[in-house]
Amino acid sequence: MKLERELGVFGTTMMGLGSIIGTGVFVSIGIAAGVAGPAVLLGIVLAAAVATCNGLNSAQLAANHPVSGGTYEYGYRYLDARMGFCAGWLFLCAKTASAATAALGFSGYLLNALGARDWPVVPVALAGLGGVSLLVLVGLRRSSAANVAIVSLTLLSLGYFVFYGATVGGGQLGLDGLRPFFGEAEGPGQMVRVTLEASALMFVAFTGYGRIATMGEEVKEPRRTIPRAIITTLVVSSLLYVAVAWVALTTVGAPSFAAATVEAAAPLEVVARAFVFSQGALLLAVGATAAMLGVLLNLVLGLSRVLLAMGRRGDMPPWMARIDTRRNTPTIAVVVVTLAIAALVALGDIGVAWSFSAFTVLLYYAITNLAALKLKAEERYYPRLISWLGLGASVFLAFWVDTRIWLVGIALIGVGLVWQRIAQRLYAKGVS
Repeated sequence: MKLERELGVFGTTMMGLGSIIGTGVFVSIGIAAGVAGPAVLLGIVLAAAVATCNGLNSAQLAANHPVSGGTYEYGYRYLDARMGFCAGWLFLCAKTASAATAALGFSGYLLNALGARDWPVVPVALAGLGGVSLLVLVGLRRSSAANVAIVSLTLLSLGYFVFYGATVGGGQLGLDGLRPFFGEAEGPGQMVRVTLEASALMFVAFTGYGRIATMGEEVKEPRRTIPRAIITTLVVSSLLYVAVAWVALTTVGAPSFAAATVEAAAPLEVVARAFVFSQGALLLAVGATAAMLGVLLNLVLGLSRVLLAMGRRGDMPPWMARIDTRRNTPTIAVVVVTLAIAALVALGDIGVAWSFSAFTVLLYYAITNLAALKLKAEERYYPRLISWLGLGASVFLAFWVDTRIWLVGIALIGVGLVWQRIAQRLYAKGVS
């Protein structure tokens, strides 16, 4: 059974922005600043360049093969069953971790806005996740309308932050906030290392465009809509990230910015309180809270669609592919995704969740680029060099995250491949 095509360029772009302009701008910049100091600005630029290569390849793959599932489907079509499964498995791991980070960020900003900074963040995060999942279960049409409202509020609050912080209320440190440019790194080797790690962490912030690629069955004119939506999303988000990071660094400096991320999971709200008109912090907190919900909304949608695709092929239990025809929603897949995210939220560690997401999502996009290299000349919109650049950069950046993180990631890939063999045997025997 197919999902209905009901989204145009605007709605699809807003879905992409809802996935990108959320955890990335409100949380991950602070995490990356804790690694690289002011060099996080370089990390953002490098991450945006890699994301652009990957986004263009995702666009041409999605336009030629417009089905739900993203690189999971492309891997099967253009590579082989093992690579296809790995893509789906990596997507589930990466985006479940990203969703957990978003839920914790939502809780941090909400509690700061309410003046309840001493309250535990996990219960509130779980409540937010539950509310978003119920919204998704209602159906995509209502979810899409809610996403437009959330993104609009988020852009308003960030517009205030950038404009006011850059012209009137911020900049107390000025250019001193950018010194030393590479934080506390010692020597050129360390400078390069921290910048590359920051790039890997910031890359995750741009991968919301992947949500667009998983919507192949739900957009109108996918060959035209998907490429335009991805490119628009990347341009808007890149400019916004650089502007936000600049204001934060020149207002409070990298150490305070990073500390606010770890201690309160609400770094931009802390920066806004340092403005001359500190009451604007409430507007930012409201926008951030809405943004975190928007990220959760889009991630639950995207994760459930990949589970739907994997259930259809037998890489996951077939009952995950069942669709509620009244609401045009894969209900069981949504419930399973919600439970997986909740398990990671319960750990309560925002930095570990984001780093794990960085490693797994970079490998996921390495498979995307590898699949794009298999496109025929008549299917290709962009030069093969774009695919090679995206592939090389994704693999290279993946292994700059903490060693313990990528060791766990590799182990989980092995677990996934063992599971695939078991699942396929059961599927072949007709066991569900």
